[in-house]
Amino acid sequence: MTELMHDRTSPLPGFVPCLSQQRPRPRRILMTIDAIGGLRRYAMDLARALKEANVETVFAGLGPRLSTQQMREATAIGPCIWLDAPLDWMTDREDHLDVIPELLRELADKHMVDLLHLNLPSQAAGLVSDVPIVAVSHSCVVTWFEAMRGARPSADWSWQADRNRSGFDCADIVIAPSRSHAGALTRCYGAIPNLEIVHNCTWLSAAPTVRENFVFAAGRWWDEGKNGALLDRVATITNRRIVMAGPLEGPAGQHLTIGHAEHLGERSYPETVALMRRAGIVVSPSLYEPFGLAALEAARTGAALVLADIPIYRELWNGAALFADPHDPASFADAIDCLTADEDMRTGLGFLAQQRSGQFSPAAQCEAILRVYAQAMASTRIATG
Repeated sequence: MTELMHDRTSPLPGFVPCLSQQRPRPRRILMTIDAIGGLRRYAMDLARALKEANVETVFAGLGPRLSTQQMREATAIGPCIWLDAPLDWMTDREDHLDVIPELLRELADKHMVDLLHLNLPSQAAGLVSDVPIVAVSHSCVVTWFEAMRGARPSADWSWQADRNRSGFDCADIVIAPSRSHAGALTRCYGAIPNLEIVHNCTWLSAAPTVRENFVFAAGRWWDEGKNGALLDRVATITNRRIVMAGPLEGPAGQHLTIGHAEHLGERSYPETVALMRRAGIVVSPSLYEPFGLAALEAARTGAALVLADIPIYRELWNGAALFADPHDPASFADAIDCLTADEDMRTGLGFLAQQRSGQFSPAAQCEAILRVYAQAMASTRIATG
């Protein structure tokens, strides 16, 4: 871990904590987390930056529990309490979520927090709090259906729209990680007047590395939105070695079979980053991405990127990546082969991606989040007189 990341007990070189005293700021926040996908990484990285800025975080976990190693990482930053409640997308019964407001209220009171940072908007639904509520939409069933089906959710999932809409209305501020996802939220839910955009970040260093002759991709491949099946087909029409890391089995029985690419299974975060640092090219064929943290992490390592030609990737990486049609394996194979054959282009594109990644720093995210917190706290004070 230490060879991949800076020491987590000391500030990064160049990291400047956000110390402006012109705005109200919380001393301690309650942040919800889960153990699945990129949300846990987001929460750990943000809470670490906030700790550098003298803001404490209490984690409230929902859904499947963290592993021992993951729990160790969380508790090194702040207390982590696991609640007996599901994630909204992992239950088929809306009433199973009804316990969440009271659980969060009790935990907020016990730890005397100044603000609630909820990483699923549905967690804010029905929550009446004396402290501000900031809800972050990292992704949701409704926008997933829009991207993947071009339609509203099926009947079994239709309650998700109402639950999230209620959460948006109960929150003082709603955050989206990109303009693209903010646009999807507005299309799917209608106007959200208190909507702000705060990009995600990565703490990875930009250390130089020796690249090897393989193509790498990481993701939750059981999620149809990650489009792993296309990448498996790409492996049949390119001479390049396609290496995929990530789970093939989902928590609700989802499954993807990989028959042509080299699948390494689920790897730890340090192992995944090490593969990104070695790969000559990193690809993401996703059809649905509200931000795309794996692309940012790969860019930070200096890898040349081949990305699906979807709005979010154009928004963040235009001019610093090659884009391919996520419905056409030949399009991805052509882009991969083009970069493989041209070392100067591959090296140059990796340099441009690494430069662009510098915009998504912990300091930038911390400053933006603290502005949002201050806005939420100020609006709450006005509302309460």
